[in-house]
Amino acid sequence: MWRRRSSRAARTAFWRKLGDNELNKGKVYLVGAGPGDPKLITVRGLECLKLCDVVVYDRLASPRLLRYLKPGTEKIYVGKLPDRHTMKQEEINRLLVDLALQGKTVTRLKGGDPTIFGRVGEEAELLVDNGVEFEIVPGITSAIAVPAYAGIPVTHRDLASSLSIITGHESPDKLDRSIHWDKVTNATGTLIFLMGVAKIGYIADQLMKHGKAPETPVALIRWGTRVEQRTVVGTLATIETVVKEAGFQPPAVIVVGEVVLQREKLQWYEKKPLFGLRVLVTRARPQASELADRIEALGGEPCEFPVIETRESAEPAAVEALQAALEQAEQYDWLMFTSVNGVDYFFDWLRKFRIDARRFHGASLAAVGPKTAEALARRGLIAEELPVKFHAEGLLERLASRLKPGERVLLPRGDLAREVLPRELKALGLLPTEIDVYETFVAEGQDELALEWLREKEIHLITFTSSSTVTNLLEVLKRNGIENPAELLADIPIASIGPITSQTIAEAGLRPAIEADDSTLEGLLSAIARHNATSKLREEG
Repeated sequence: MWRRRSSRAARTAFWRKLGDNELNKGKVYLVGAGPGDPKLITVRGLECLKLCDVVVYDRLASPRLLRYLKPGTEKIYVGKLPDRHTMKQEEINRLLVDLALQGKTVTRLKGGDPTIFGRVGEEAELLVDNGVEFEIVPGITSAIAVPAYAGIPVTHRDLASSLSIITGHESPDKLDRSIHWDKVTNATGTLIFLMGVAKIGYIADQLMKHGKAPETPVALIRWGTRVEQRTVVGTLATIETVVKEAGFQPPAVIVVGEVVLQREKLQWYEKKPLFGLRVLVTRARPQASELADRIEALGGEPCEFPVIETRESAEPAAVEALQAALEQAEQYDWLMFTSVNGVDYFFDWLRKFRIDARRFHGASLAAVGPKTAEALARRGLIAEELPVKFHAEGLLERLASRLKPGERVLLPRGDLAREVLPRELKALGLLPTEIDVYETFVAEGQDELALEWLREKEIHLITFTSSSTVTNLLEVLKRNGIENPAELLADIPIASIGPITSQTIAEAGLRPAIEADDSTLEGLLSAIARHNATSKLREEG
């Protein structure tokens, strides 16, 4: 019995000591971010991003992935450019160890797959030497993803049943030491070279010298899976000239082999209607995701930059007036909604005041725009009238024959809503009651990356879906130290959702390049797609 108790106490002490030591250490996740499109990160990789205390990342990982970090996560950029290194690899290795020994959970975010020329082995070795727990999370390598986005499958039953992935980044003498050209040249049907743009002439010469036919197809894809994706095609004999004439720059994936010929038939990503566009989305955060998702599905890259924030009024007098208006539910002949926010906040207030929606049974429902009607339909309410033109004037035009003098109208709106609708209703002899069910503010905490893209002219299009998005964007830019926002935005094409918003844009000293025929997201996206197609034809012609 004594020996059993002694053994149990010893084991308990051992595991407690081990546990204390481990609790003082963090953990490092070595994560492959994929080739550039942020949606190509793995589920596990995204989990690691969301739980870490520190992210250490480079330029090949999409900066949009940083938006998934929890508030307060430390961000450390260690990216490398062709002409300079922010941090040497040995320093990165040491940094990961030091952060983990401070008890932090670290995600090392690397472009592509960390095990393919990602030097993950060096980072992991030092972690092992220092007793730091780590996990390698594979990513989709650019070697297969980038060609796929260019319409080039790296294998094909009739053309190539094998492939090689080769580094092309080293100097010619190092390439000759690390690559057995006589064996590699004809070892597989497809050859993939990563990071070899500057050495393309030498690579082509070596392949031809060791048996590849000069007419062998070659493709270079720059920034594959991103809106900047650009592809040039040639042969081993011509590709160096093609690259020089195109002014082609790294980073790029090089594909050598007959599979390149599939591109002519299989291009898909570059044919999407919004391909090549990085679009600034200025809507309020709850609504921004819908537009962003639509842009992404059409091949563009959304840059969410909400400049509007809405919330309930907290002023006692305003809340009291609102409640008083809602308590008169049975008195209204019409309920007119002009926005999705108006619908959502209206029902929030009913719940808060415990007012039964059935008390409005005597009122007809009208909605401006299909999205507003959908918000009502989700609550089992069908709007009787939808204007052909999706703004207040259109609603009045559609309802003119049904409106009767003396009818009472409840207008649940935002505090910045236009006065056209209540003014015209009064002119027709009706009795409108305006209630501010929400207030609109200039949003804060915008993405620093988006501001940098605006300054560097890396935003290709700005979308405005309301007058408030126009005025608030200008205000946000001023708050961030830009003295003349209109001057900064002057050279960036602007897309407006309709004539009312376009008027505000013009009053701000800007000019919309695009205006939707219908004041809906569908109308806006269609107008952008037409404009993008016209611009591409102009460039090609």
